Amino acid sequence: MYRLFGGFGKPKNPHSLENLKHLYNVLLKNKTVTDNNRGLLVEVLRSITEILIWGDQNDSSVFDFFLERNMLSFFLEILKQKCGSYVNVQLLQTLNILFENIRNETSLYYLLSNNHVNSIIVHKFDFSDEEVMAYYISFLKTLSLKLNVHTVNFFYNVHTNDFPLYTEAIKFFNHPESMVRIAVRTLTLNVYKVGDKSMLSFIRNKTAAPYFSNLVWFIGSHVLELDACVSNDANNQNQIHCLADLVAEHLDHLHYLNDILTLDISDLNEVLNDHLLNKLLTPLYIFSLIPDDQLKPAQTSKPRMSTIVSLFLLSQVFLIISMYPLVRTLTEIILQGSLDIFEHDEDSPVSNKLIIPSFVPPPKTLEESLDSATTPSTSIVSTTESNVSNITDEEKEQILAQELQTGFFFETIIKALSCEENDHKALFALCLLHSISCNKGINQDLLAGTLIAGPSEKPKYNTRLVEKLIEIMSLSCQPRSGIRLVTLELTIALLKRLVVLNGRSILQDAHFAAVIDAKEESIQLAQTFFKNDDVFLDTFEDEYTDMKRKPLNVEFLMMDSKILLSPSTTCTPLTGIEFRKRLPCGNVERARRAIRVFLLIREFSLMLTGEMELQLPLTDRSNCYQVNSALDFNNADLIHCIFIGKDGIKAKRFLVIDSTHLILIEPDSRLGWGIVKLAAFLQDIEVVGDKENPQCLSVTMHHSTSGALTAKFIFDDHVRCMAAKQRLTKARTIARVQKLNQLARLFDLPVQTTHSSPGSRMFFRHPRSGGRRLPGFAAPIKVPSSSFAAAKNGSSNGHCRSLSSSPKPSTTYCPNEDIPLENIALKTINPANVASSVEEQSETSNASSSQDAPVNDTAEPSDLETSFSQISVSSKKTARRKGKVETV
Repeated sequence: MYRLFGGFGKPKNPHSLENLKHLYNVLLKNKTVTDNNRGLLVEVLRSITEILIWGDQNDSSVFDFFLERNMLSFFLEILKQKCGSYVNVQLLQTLNILFENIRNETSLYYLLSNNHVNSIIVHKFDFSDEEVMAYYISFLKTLSLKLNVHTVNFFYNVHTNDFPLYTEAIKFFNHPESMVRIAVRTLTLNVYKVGDKSMLSFIRNKTAAPYFSNLVWFIGSHVLELDACVSNDANNQNQIHCLADLVAEHLDHLHYLNDILTLDISDLNEVLNDHLLNKLLTPLYIFSLIPDDQLKPAQTSKPRMSTIVSLFLLSQVFLIISMYPLVRTLTEIILQGSLDIFEHDEDSPVSNKLIIPSFVPPPKTLEESLDSATTPSTSIVSTTESNVSNITDEEKEQILAQELQTGFFFETIIKALSCEENDHKALFALCLLHSISCNKGINQDLLAGTLIAGPSEKPKYNTRLVEKLIEIMSLSCQPRSGIRLVTLELTIALLKRLVVLNGRSILQDAHFAAVIDAKEESIQLAQTFFKNDDVFLDTFEDEYTDMKRKPLNVEFLMMDSKILLSPSTTCTPLTGIEFRKRLPCGNVERARRAIRVFLLIREFSLMLTGEMELQLPLTDRSNCYQVNSALDFNNADLIHCIFIGKDGIKAKRFLVIDSTHLILIEPDSRLGWGIVKLAAFLQDIEVVGDKENPQCLSVTMHHSTSGALTAKFIFDDHVRCMAAKQRLTKARTIARVQKLNQLARLFDLPVQTTHSSPGSRMFFRHPRSGGRRLPGFAAPIKVPSSSFAAAKNGSSNGHCRSLSSSPKPSTTYCPNEDIPLENIALKTINPANVASSVEEQSETSNASSSQDAPVNDTAEPSDLETSFSQISVSSKKTARRKGKVETV
């Protein structure tokens, strides 16, 4: 048989009509599938697919021949022979590839004609084979992508009222394999989007009720499995992984339901809303909010889950689904509903006309319902509507008044905000209330005065809820508090929606005083951890930055399955849970928590008073010098060095140190100006000398214009290196002391006194900023008047100022505080005497001696560095006077 495929009759061009004719002859001679020709048939099917895809774009005669010979019927005949999964898999794969790659509509119509595709869809494959199942459902999904108003008639038969593509696919809605379930959801959405009226009528009348009833039962069963996983106290990796999968699956269900609802197909939404409210959300999710001690004997046997899981899942519902009227009805039940909705009062004149919400399995499986369903002559209305259609308007108002009077479930949620032991239940109660208040599908009038500020002549808010929230805020400020940071963030977020109207606080004086008390408590808590050291400063700035960089996102929070675990078992970093979602472990984390509590409550109190934040951040990193910006360094003290970055490339730079920054520059074309190549805040650096090379410093910059990096600075000699290290170390210390003083003021603590800056004021000017003033450490240079003229004449740039316009120093510089640089470039240094002279100079600096070392005006410099100020030769002697600092 293989000789027939590979013999002399085979055309040389595999992609041609002649080759398709040849393959057709091969099929004719191999109609019966045997063990000997299975491989041949598989290869023939693959080759036919390639030719058809080629012919779709190049030769229309290929499809003409395919249709004339009815070659698709061969595919069906092969299936009917039960030839095993090997051939079936190849056939399904071939069909999937074929329909996925067809672009020409005419070719697609040819393939879909004669109803062969529908016959293949309803074929009874062996779905116990995972490979067959995967290719079959993939084939159906591919077909659904080809659905439109023109092709729908090939799949839905109006005369026979049959739609196999849809009915066969939804039978796998609860398949154990998640990829199969996802494919079914995609297919159904593709079907609904077509919008064909007759097709939608078929779905509404014949499949909607059984499909949605089985779907909500499947979701409910899945939810009970999730609750059982949470109830298991074994906190191991298997449980955490299983819980994550179950939460992700529930989110997928909700997104799928929301996708159906947002299509806004009224007939489908009516049925789906009815099943969701009466068979899932109300009888299972809301019913689980009832405390155990308030259940009646007949209700104890009903399926229910823990209050924590119920609050968690309801929060997800309101975060994802926003379609009216589902969320509105659900909100009315939560905020105003009573236990009467679960009771059957036989004395009520209208009780027999209502359906009591109940979570029960459907009477038949979906497959049984689809096989036995008959098409009704008129449309089926939803269960709720059919039962209340004969109720008068007065009776409807009576029912609504009975059901929405006491607000039992809202009271239950308020009680869940108590945090005496921990905040496990309170966290999810806050999430639910916040999710309801932010849901766009809920009329704000329903929430006004309850979950949001009520607009009126005299604004109002829910006093009891506000008091509970302020109580949580106060409890979070207590030592060893069991309230997590995320709970406090949610509390403040909900408070803002309750007491802030049009940007203005409507908080009553008593409640405002309680907030201020909580703020004072947060200050006292922070004071207990305050340390006048570098670690606390870095911790504070990191917490402030993280708080601003990662604001609260409730939707992301409700996607984290780990928060369902008990807070007492997840308080260590080893759990992998984000810090603000768990309790602190150790003094360091307790200090971090105290800082964050202080920051959150302080920010909220400032918003209530309408004050601007003037003290934070301690360091505004956006104000760091930008790379390639030009600055005026005429009065700056510059030290030449070789810079070696993380890439290992050496670059000649000049080091400048001002009161807040370390700056590396290179000369600009304009006289006295430099281009910034790297900048970092002094408080963020660490300086270490190199033991092997006395001319080298290793500087770690935790934050810089190039990110965090460690670089090497190589100076011309070890004296310059020691001077640079001394100035960097001292400047860093002063910068950090200033920041710690700012913190002390924030925490109402005494401020430590600091010495004056180790240098006089230096001012840089940005050419476009019109004179940006930044303090520095270098003493100003007194430049002769002849140099002023030379600078003016040498600069043609209108933005470049002359040296005479440099601002005057505002503080006095004591030369004994640092190793002086004024003589380094002006006289020859004996290397043998350098170390001793440095030691002597350091000793004399402590004796408050202000005299400078004598200057040898006649000595020529041993190593002059490039000067931005270009002092003329005739004025060298004048410039080398007492008190002048080297300008490099």
